[in-house]
Amino acid sequence: MTTPLALALPGLQALLYGIWLIPGVLVALVIRKPGAALFGEVLAATVSALVLSQWGLLTIESGLVQGLGAELVFLLFLYRRWNLPVAMLAGAVSGAAMAINDMVLYYPGADTLFVVAYSVAGVISGAVVAGLLSWLIVRGLARTGVLSRFAAGREIARRV
Repeated sequence: MTTPLALALPGLQALLYGIWLIPGVLVALVIRKPGAALFGEVLAATVSALVLSQWGLLTIESGLVQGLGAELVFLLFLYRRWNLPVAMLAGAVSGAAMAINDMVLYYPGADTLFVVAYSVAGVISGAVVAGLLSWLIVRGLARTGVLSRFAAGREIARRV
């Protein structure tokens, strides 16, 4: 699935990798507690590793790094801002963390063009796929009432 992007410009395949960053941002937007982004990302990575991911236990390490990226943004805003810009920033920083981690583990010695393309694509994908999409998912779920027990659900329901 990522091959056409990698063929167009090596590193561009990271435009699709934001899908792996969704759990951290999404769980934080719903739970709104310190550690939620880290928990969500590590839990998703652990499940992935247990269903025989081709990367094995490194999947959990990647989840830890990606979750920390998102968690740092929510910490920066003292776990008080849950709007779209913060969600997109959390996704972008998670994408940057993913790119740095991947360069160390999977692409050591990669050329500059690849590193830049992969990193920029990872940040963009993190912002759009993990940030924007997670924010939209939470809003959609809240409108159904399924999140009524969470602050996110009550806040969005008041606005609708």
